[in-house]
Amino acid sequence: MTELEAILAEIDPARLPRHVAIIMDGNGRWARSKGLPRSDGHAEGVTSVHRAVEFASDLGIEYLTLYAFSTENWNRPPEEVETLMYLIGWAIERELPDLIRNNVRIRLIGDIPRIPEKAREKLLNAERATSSCTGLTLGMCLSYSSRWEITEAARRLARLAADGKLDPEVIDENILASNLSTAGMPDPDLLIRTGGEQRISNFLLWQIAYSELCFTPVLWPDFGKKDFAEAILDYQNRERRFGKTSGQINDNIPDETYGLSSGSAEDLLT
Repeated sequence: MTELEAILAEIDPARLPRHVAIIMDGNGRWARSKGLPRSDGHAEGVTSVHRAVEFASDLGIEYLTLYAFSTENWNRPPEEVETLMYLIGWAIERELPDLIRNNVRIRLIGDIPRIPEKAREKLLNAERATSSCTGLTLGMCLSYSSRWEITEAARRLARLAADGKLDPEVIDENILASNLSTAGMPDPDLLIRTGGEQRISNFLLWQIAYSELCFTPVLWPDFGKKDFAEAILDYQNRERRFGKTSGQINDNIPDETYGLSSGSAEDLLT
């Protein structure tokens, strides 16, 4: 039995995260560690994307969202940005037949009109071509940042209110969420960041309010199915309480364990 098979044997298929989001970090450092140009790291990262999508699809995860290119990434050297845009267009075109065959649906998330035309057309074509697929939904965050997304949602709601089409008093969490780029998608259950950094980097800030966070030192080009499986198993070993106590989640734990009793709050203070 391989290491991957051993981990998979421990994973409970009934308790899989419905939605996994990944910050794919470490391409440049991977290339530098091997004396290669950064572009080689990005190219190798495409292979890791293929592995991650295949693994998520085979395991039965419903949504996988990848942070492919942030709004802040536009500030990188022009040559690197040009290379990334080329790779994104090339990769989606190359992977499209497999995506369709594996029933994977593409969902573009971000300021897509800002993407250069050649890459943008290939991305939009892939989104159209997979629109009827009913398996894994692959969210691709491109030219995306959470602050941009929330600002756009606020601007949209403000216009509706100014036009008299929306009463500001009725705006709640659901209405705001329905105006985000991820409208209609469940919030991520698990967020994975590769590359050793432990920050969110302006990614899905609204949506990950109750996500479990997993930070791994593995650089993205080295992130394989075993690493993904380990993150899933770690997720399943956590207790997700959403603000509640363990006693509320697990009926077999008495409230007294948490300092509660049949007396009133006033009794506890006297």
